[in-house]
Amino acid sequence: MNFAPYIAIEGPIGVGKTTLARLLGEALGAEVLLEVFEENPFLSAFYADRARYAFQTQIFFLLSRYRQQQKIVAEALARGPLVSDYLFAKDRLFARLNLSGDELAVYEQLYAALSERVRTPDLVVYLRARTDVLLQRIAYRDRSYERAISRDYIEDLRRAYDDF
Repeated sequence: MNFAPYIAIEGPIGVGKTTLARLLGEALGAEVLLEVFEENPFLSAFYADRARYAFQTQIFFLLSRYRQQQKIVAEALARGPLVSDYLFAKDRLFARLNLSGDELAVYEQLYAALSERVRTPDLVVYLRARTDVLLQRIAYRDRSYERAISRDYIEDLRRAYDDF
């Protein structure tokens, strides 16, 4: 049986995960799994009002990422190497940053049940950048739903990733 590596690229918003995943996929002849984030109907509202839309946004992401992991990872690895631009565990990092109290408790229970069934990558590549660089890259790509992201949020996220 041949070993097909599963590599995940991780880091804060704007750090270059997707770019590196595509480059590695091409270099390794691997399939590339990209996070599907634009389908989240709460994302724009979340960046405009984090407190109000955090729970809906996070639950949508958790279920979306879980479905993608269940549907794609095993099948892709049966064909060969796989490079992903996200790690399933990132969802929990964002939840802990954005949720609290009962909402976080409900999220944690759901995450615990789902994460048991998610394949862990063989290698995780963590990318880092200064907050100013992340903000410049976010502004450069000019996604409408990211225009309301605050510097404080990106800094908190960068720190959460470093702690993770």
